[in-house]
Amino acid sequence: MSWLKKKSVLIPLDLSDSSYDAIAPAKEFVEENSALNLIHVLTPLHPADPAALWDTLNDDERKQKVKVFLHKKLSELNCIGIPTQIAIGDPVTEIVDYAEEINADLIVMPSHGRTGAKRFLLRSVAERVVRLAPCPVLILK
Repeated sequence: MSWLKKKSVLIPLDLSDSSYDAIAPAKEFVEENSALNLIHVLTPLHPADPAALWDTLNDDERKQKVKVFLHKKLSELNCIGIPTQIAIGDPVTEIVDYAEEINADLIVMPSHGRTGAKRFLLRSVAERVVRLAPCPVLILK
């Protein structure tokens, strides 16, 4: 169904198995892998973190390590040619900002299915992305 095809689909990855499972459904909305965009958001190092205290790891090194890991993982999943962005900051803000930057037509992401007190305390990233996204969001169960 070509009327469903999108020019740009964003897939936020948190490096969990369920986040990689979002790639296959997202592929159904695009003609080629280059129309998919992946983003992984690292949280900033806490000032009391040993890596920050002893200056043994900086943000560029962290980004590079994740990029190497993702490249290897995506190769294993036969998902070569998908542009990947590594950001540092609040996951919701970075996902929404990147979706606006690339003019995403759709965001495809999993829900971790937290319920009760955990959901209330942690506030779902997926839920907040749905509220703030500049485009439709497909949440996978």
